[in-house]
Amino acid sequence: MNTAKAELGAVSLEELRFENRYGKLPQAFYTRLSPTPLPEPYLVAFNPAAADLIGLARDEAARPEFTEIFCGNRLLPGFDPLAANYAGHQFGMFVPQLGDGRAILLGEAAGAQGRWDLQLKGAGLTPYSRMGDGRAVLRSTIREYLASEAMHALGIPTTRALAIVGSDQPVIRETVESAAVLTRMAKSHVRFGSFELFSSRRQHEHVRTLADHVIDQHYPQLREAEQPYLELLREVIVRTARLVAQWQAVGFCHGVMNTDNMSILGLTIDYGPYGFMEGFDWGHICNHSDDGGRYAYNMQPRVAHWNLYCLAEALLPLIEMEDAEDALRAYEGEYERRYTALMRAKFGLASEQDEDAALVQDTLKLLHQARADYTIFFRRLGAFDAAPEADNAPLRDLFQNRDAFAAWTARYRLRLAAEAGRDAERKLRMDGVNPKYVLRNHLAEAAIRKAADQRDYSEIERLMRLLAHPYDEQPAMQSYAEAAPQGTAPLSVSCSS
Repeated sequence: MNTAKAELGAVSLEELRFENRYGKLPQAFYTRLSPTPLPEPYLVAFNPAAADLIGLARDEAARPEFTEIFCGNRLLPGFDPLAANYAGHQFGMFVPQLGDGRAILLGEAAGAQGRWDLQLKGAGLTPYSRMGDGRAVLRSTIREYLASEAMHALGIPTTRALAIVGSDQPVIRETVESAAVLTRMAKSHVRFGSFELFSSRRQHEHVRTLADHVIDQHYPQLREAEQPYLELLREVIVRTARLVAQWQAVGFCHGVMNTDNMSILGLTIDYGPYGFMEGFDWGHICNHSDDGGRYAYNMQPRVAHWNLYCLAEALLPLIEMEDAEDALRAYEGEYERRYTALMRAKFGLASEQDEDAALVQDTLKLLHQARADYTIFFRRLGAFDAAPEADNAPLRDLFQNRDAFAAWTARYRLRLAAEAGRDAERKLRMDGVNPKYVLRNHLAEAAIRKAADQRDYSEIERLMRLLAHPYDEQPAMQSYAEAAPQGTAPLSVSCSS
């Protein structure tokens, strides 16, 4: 092995060590199969930060073998490829058979930061593909690649992304697009729907086996609890409540919160029709397939709670109903505590006052009425001048109703008077929690268009560098912090995105 690599703890592709503990579960949990070969693959994007997680030397991405391995054309020793089996509630309706229709789990790679599942998304047909073709398209892989890394930089639990491999193979969606494979990484890809599958089939022994697997591999501290399965549910409830509170605070809309898209580890998973809030709208729907608005922004906390009820129901072979119901009652309090704390920080409030929740809600109402840009508002709020004579023009200019803004300003100024410290200190705190840069849809679309039309991947790399530091002032990138240019048509995003 190269001495420099050894000193850094980095290894070559051939030196990576894999295991697939999920593949040691009974056959009912998955189907073993190899990825479908991808014709004439080429590397679109590589994420060095993700490679570091598994101890892979960064320069290995330059090898032709890297592209062949991470599109599924070549298997490394230790790979144990399989497609996981699960069910789930989709748009509120239970679907008893889903599963990985276009994703194949290769196994776990062990690095300095633990074990990571490596999964190829878009790797071809599986027994769970139903009417699908088993492929992903370049557009969707770029969107997930960028979003997962942007969310990580924002401090929000998420899957990660190692690489995108493309091909000129045509794939039919709304139009004809080109194929691509995303290498997705997570500590686990187990979903709420993984439990629902076996509960719905009354295969209670498999529910227990899966719960034991999740506890042993991911929540070992629960093993000695008096009721480990109940404590597992409590842990997932807390993680999910905190996750959704973070989504709401940053203005993130998932778009398709089916139970098969809910992680047992409380991760953001399965980026499809997502979007970061721009002009604030309580009922914003980022998925044009969501005709009823089930997964609108203001519904996300409620839907997460409903999804947890589905998980709890699936675990009833292992826990008492009364205990499950008691655990679920904790969700709302956990969510509110986390959300309130995050929003206090966004407002620059170090102390707690009884009226803070009303201040937050009334501010959001003001933003909703003005359709003011959510990210820009909070970033500018950090520079709020608390002096009585200050006009705070950069913030004021987001609102046409100047009287409403003036009334709000007086209220916020009065609230700040109860805080110790200076404006400069408050701004420093607020700039650390209010991002200047988020992955706006028009930015992702620009990168997609360059990649698809010109095979130019420079915009993907530029966005990755930018979004790795979302809270920093990056003067040369100021245009990326601005709203979509006037006249830009809203991007229509669907579940195929």
